[in-house]
Amino acid sequence: MRALTYQPDQDRFTLTERPVPTPGPGEVLVRVLACGLNPVDAKINLWHAQAPGMGAHWVPGLDVAGEIVGLGEGVDGWRLGDSVLYHGDMFKPSGGYAEFALHSAATLIPMPKVTPEEAAATPCAGWTAWRALVDRLQLAGKPSLLIAGGAGGVGSFAVQIARDLGVGQVVATCSAANADYVRDLGASEVIDYRQEDVQARVMALTQGHGVAAALDAVGGDNDILCASVLAYEGQMVELVRTLRPESYPDAFMKGLGFHQLSLGSGHRHGLAGQVDLVAAGLAFSERLEAGAIRVPRLTRVVLEEVGEALMAMREQRTVGKLVMTH
Repeated sequence: MRALTYQPDQDRFTLTERPVPTPGPGEVLVRVLACGLNPVDAKINLWHAQAPGMGAHWVPGLDVAGEIVGLGEGVDGWRLGDSVLYHGDMFKPSGGYAEFALHSAATLIPMPKVTPEEAAATPCAGWTAWRALVDRLQLAGKPSLLIAGGAGGVGSFAVQIARDLGVGQVVATCSAANADYVRDLGASEVIDYRQEDVQARVMALTQGHGVAAALDAVGGDNDILCASVLAYEGQMVELVRTLRPESYPDAFMKGLGFHQLSLGSGHRHGLAGQVDLVAAGLAFSERLEAGAIRVPRLTRVVLEEVGEALMAMREQRTVGKLVMTH
């Protein structure tokens, strides 16, 4: 089969021929119809040392929409020909930038009733946004939310989820070039982080009280920014870096709460983690099928273009959602 492999010693992606993998116990072999491109795939150079045995054979690609064409021993509840969607395990070598991929049957969900490309665009970004806003922040009906990075993959879904949950004021940061795009997704206020004082603007928009919740989908020092604009007993989710509450002004006196979230950690923690992954995927798919959430700015690329597209993503030169299709 054709597959895109990653060579850690050269930090490069190479299109090559690989044998079709064989499913082991509890695994399924999936014919890949589409596979999303995500920052975690692009930034494999930053985490590859954590993956045991990574070498030139390693096929990345986490978000796969496809058809089951092989069943490993002990797989129950799935049949050949089933259309499925999953968020893959970054520490497994048979990812989705290929014609066939392997995945554990325990964290499959049925493909939602959208195109394979739209489905594959959702797990990493969409399920993360869902878990952050619904599971951690319990955002339904809250008065306000700040999203740092409203035009990115997670942020663009988070804006829509917050709107669907009935949040009163959805404030998002982005560049001026993406302001109309983020407003169209449902943001009530957009702040140009390059030209405006974000903290001052948020406090003005909330009459000096701050927001009830914040989501950092950018990293850097945006965790400090998000914490600084939280209201009394406000809550924040950090997606990119490790939390550092000692750096957040008045964190104790304001009674602030902080959460870390890593979607892929669900693969590392047994049944509890698997249940969380599946639940997020099913809930997100239900809202996607209902039209409450859409995949914005979807761009399709073919397998031969994925390596170059990942390098561009690493340099933050992409907008919207990229998906590989055959």
